[in-house]
Amino acid sequence: MAANLPSGNELFVCDLVDVVLKDDMASMEHPFYSLSKNPDYKPRRYEHNGKWIEFRPSVKGLPTIYDKDLIIYAISQLVSGIKEGEDVPKEVEIDPYAFLQFTRRATGGREYQALVDSLDRIDGTRYRTNVVADGTRTDEWMGLIDKAKLQTDAKTGRPRKLKITLSDMIIDAIRERAKVLTLHRDYFSLHKPIQRRIYELARKHCGRQDSWRVSVEVLRKKSGSRASLRGFRRSVRELTNEDPLPDYSVSFDEENDMLCFQTRHTVPGSPKAPWDGRLSTEAYEEAKRVAPGWDVYHLESQWRAWLSENEIEPTFPDRHFQKFCRSWYERRGPAR
Repeated sequence: MAANLPSGNELFVCDLVDVVLKDDMASMEHPFYSLSKNPDYKPRRYEHNGKWIEFRPSVKGLPTIYDKDLIIYAISQLVSGIKEGEDVPKEVEIDPYAFLQFTRRATGGREYQALVDSLDRIDGTRYRTNVVADGTRTDEWMGLIDKAKLQTDAKTGRPRKLKITLSDMIIDAIRERAKVLTLHRDYFSLHKPIQRRIYELARKHCGRQDSWRVSVEVLRKKSGSRASLRGFRRSVRELTNEDPLPDYSVSFDEENDMLCFQTRHTVPGSPKAPWDGRLSTEAYEEAKRVAPGWDVYHLESQWRAWLSENEIEPTFPDRHFQKFCRSWYERRGPAR
């Protein structure tokens, strides 16, 4: 079934039946969502490599890892339904029944009320982050969605139609395509919050590589878990004993307090070497202009490695490389 996209790309109707599951890399890398099944009202701050992000919960608490299913559903539909080069509409229309089926949930009254609660947490939570470029720090205040509207049958109480206006952060990720990754459909079968979160991190960092190793302490920080290190380590042992993650098997090196994720070779495609196409002379000249002082061939090697790590096949390589060089210079400034 084709997605219904009116002229002007003002509204996207989510009606694609068979879509590839997609998630945005920002929320896979940073702990945007609570791992608690109980309301989590405590603000949180996550810092890594000089960058930070603060989360300020709604009156109903932070959005949970299960609330995130709604965002994953919208992203998956948009990525599958919008052709490359087309503008991405911010507003999406969702059939609540189809959403519950897609995410492997029941479709009774309790599930519809849970959907309303999810919207309250997602819409009410704000986050603030810092961006430093050219010696200036810019603080940004944002939300996961801009607004939502739910139409419900007045007699039965059953939701009929949900419209969500996605945030600029999510729309930008979809536009670039490079900022979304494919998830295994069995992601929705992971019933423990920590399992879902650790799978996200493995998918982001291991990707199509054969393996990824990470210390328990770093994994705990990246996951956003509020458990003590001892409690988190206990959860890690349970995870390795059950080995439930799709795409990756996991083992625990107790001597070095490290987790090792090994690919099951089920991630779409095979391990990729860096993109081996050629850039034009004009691309190198433009790279010199946007990243003055940097060796463009060094930047090219960094770019190619980044393409491989993030599973990207650039449609417009020259343009993509130029954008990479511009971002590189904005983050790092002149070469030293």
